[in-house]
Amino acid sequence: MSPLMHLVSHLVLKYYKQTLGNITVNSRRHTSRTQCGYFLLLSFMSNQRQQKPTLTGQRFKTRKRDEKERFDPTQFQESIIQGLNQTGTDLEAVAKFLDASGAKLDYRRYAETLFDILVAGGMLAPGGTLSDEVTCTEFCLFKAQEDMETMQAYAQVFNKLIRRYKYLEKGFEEEIKKLLLFLKGFTESERNKLAMLTGILLANGNLSASILSSLFNENLVKEGVSACFAVKLFKSWLSEKDISSVAASLRKVGMDNRLMELFPANKRSCEHFSKYFTDAGLKELSDFARNQQSIGARKELQKELQEQISRGDPLKDIIAYIREEIKKNNISEQTMIWLIWSSVMSSVEWNKKEELVTEQAIKLLKQYSPLLKAFTSQGLSELTLLLKIQEYCYDNIHFMKAFQKIVVLLYKADVLSEEAILKWYNEAHLAKGKSLFIEQMKKFVEWLKNAEEESESEEEEAD
Repeated sequence: MSPLMHLVSHLVLKYYKQTLGNITVNSRRHTSRTQCGYFLLLSFMSNQRQQKPTLTGQRFKTRKRDEKERFDPTQFQESIIQGLNQTGTDLEAVAKFLDASGAKLDYRRYAETLFDILVAGGMLAPGGTLSDEVTCTEFCLFKAQEDMETMQAYAQVFNKLIRRYKYLEKGFEEEIKKLLLFLKGFTESERNKLAMLTGILLANGNLSASILSSLFNENLVKEGVSACFAVKLFKSWLSEKDISSVAASLRKVGMDNRLMELFPANKRSCEHFSKYFTDAGLKELSDFARNQQSIGARKELQKELQEQISRGDPLKDIIAYIREEIKKNNISEQTMIWLIWSSVMSSVEWNKKEELVTEQAIKLLKQYSPLLKAFTSQGLSELTLLLKIQEYCYDNIHFMKAFQKIVVLLYKADVLSEEAILKWYNEAHLAKGKSLFIEQMKKFVEWLKNAEEESESEEEEAD
């Protein structure tokens, strides 16, 4: 046993004798003493590790959700209603009250209650009826005068509140969606005021047009509530913004093609929609919806046309199908020739080499020139096709040198006349690739002019 170990063992034995009484160890046996020393040392160290300070009493972990709320819904409602009753019809004072109250009241937690009160005067039960738990206020949207000036003033109150407390934006949109579902529970006057306010807020960008999805509720649509509400809403919206702005907002959220859903399935036609909104003084909305339906029909037509061409259907069958669609959807020949060109050119996978792609295009267009010829009976249709060819060759770099060869092919196939080609060359061309394509066509145009002069000369000699 080392001297250091002997010293430590001795100190440990001394400590235990003083604290726990006498411990007898056979000092004559070196081995026993060594073992005892190790044992006592380990016990000492273990005892030291276990002696840790402990706290008395109980400790509770507190979480935010367990904290006592500052207000419950009833107390919150009473605070808002009391403030509105004090401000009365002074909407400037209302805005200031709401601004100041946000620092004291929990708008984030009780956003729905807040907006219910500002719109209907109290908390709304399912279906749109007012709750009887607390006295309601008379100073709210539904009790206001039914005119645009008043509705614009109320819109400013909501605008200021949401700008001040940005976190209310989502809650406000959810509130409007809910109110639209409750329309049957409101009076006609209340619906009118809500429609006017919603239209103004949509125009000002305070709401997304996605809220209109609530109007497609089956019960509201079936009873004509949705269409009637939409008339007031769009009149209000269009009094603030033009149809292009309204269309952009609808398009942004995919509502531009859903307006027909305001009517039951048996009345969901362009003709019914057009008559209903035109009679209501909203012809521009009617025209927009008609145009959207036409765009949808054209997309479907082009998709079907591409499939027919890809399958290699007979040209006579394709021509018959197109003529039927033109009649059914009232599509102009100019629009149709644009669709035919696009469908033909997207029906194949083009070679990446410029010298080979021209040969491939000529072969394809020679095959489908009768299809193009069938729908270029007017000079304007020919010019439309020329402009489309120019645009296509400019947008697809491998076709930049193919323009002249395509035009000459279609001229020889009687798809394009010399009058249309000369008009395009002299004045009607696009700016896209103008100098390049004009240069490509220069010799052919000179040939056309010479041929025209010779023809005129021959006619004069014949006379």
